[in-house]
Amino acid sequence: MAPNTLVREKIKKKIVEAELLKDLARQVEEQGQVVVHIDYPPQRVPYAIRLWRNTFLISRSSDHRSKLLHAENISMAPVWTEVNGGKAFRFSLFFEGLPKDVLIFDLVEDIPEADGFFFQGIVRNEQDVYWLRG
Repeated sequence: MAPNTLVREKIKKKIVEAELLKDLARQVEEQGQVVVHIDYPPQRVPYAIRLWRNTFLISRSSDHRSKLLHAENISMAPVWTEVNGGKAFRFSLFFEGLPKDVLIFDLVEDIPEADGFFFQGIVRNEQDVYWLRG
């Protein structure tokens, strides 16, 4: 073959199933993050607060669950964060992104105890940043 000869090879196209393409598109959409800031008003007495890793954003329209990636200013169970009485308290949670078709979701701390975090009916916004009051 001559040194400057162009070599062409036929590339066989594989047909990708529509469901696989849909799943890939969903994965691309989910690369973003959802940020949730939770504010607690001042309490009269000191208290302790913590968060379990089993905390999710759960879609109301599908079986999608976004996992907790990171938490700021709150301890992860079994460690407790002590909050002084008379002071407001805020912490922030970072979750995996939600699919674009999710319009309403719940924040659920799925734990084997009473009184887990539960915020229902959160309406999606374009920024995927939310401010909740505990």
